Amino acid sequence: MTTVRSTLPDKERRIAGDALQDTLVDLLGLSLIGKQAHWNVVGPRFRSIHLQLDEVVSAAREYADTVAERAAALGVPPDGRPETVAASFGLPGTGEGRLRDTEVVQLMVASLEMAVGRLRERIDATEKADPVTQDLLIGITRELEKQRWMFDAENWPRDE
Repeated sequence: MTTVRSTLPDKERRIAGDALQDTLVDLLGLSLIGKQAHWNVVGPRFRSIHLQLDEVVSAAREYADTVAERAAALGVPPDGRPETVAASFGLPGTGEGRLRDTEVVQLMVASLEMAVGRLRERIDATEKADPVTQDLLIGITRELEKQRWMFDAENWPRDE
């Protein structure tokens, strides 16, 4: 079996590898949620939300590739197989069929918020183990927080 040698000691490589794998699953799942909602959104804000979902999907897919390549560079084989994503994905998902624009906004706010929370835990975990991986996770968090904010702004004015 051929392996890529890591520049990190084993313990730190495991910590970074776990953080990267979990992030890969979240990002791949988020891209699938976004596409499913993109294809099925209906309502008065269809066009703007339809286009906004494409932004999330593009960002998630681009970052998934970067995360997988970082893992590979550390000697950790990334696993983005459908069965792996399905078995370990933990973000809120879409329902079947058409989705009202208001439902999509709520779904994306909740999914992005949960993804950001999970990323922040991984940022903490990788602080000492691998600052390079931590930096990557910080950048992803920044983008997902921006996307969450943009969807959350769709909820204004709130009926509170």
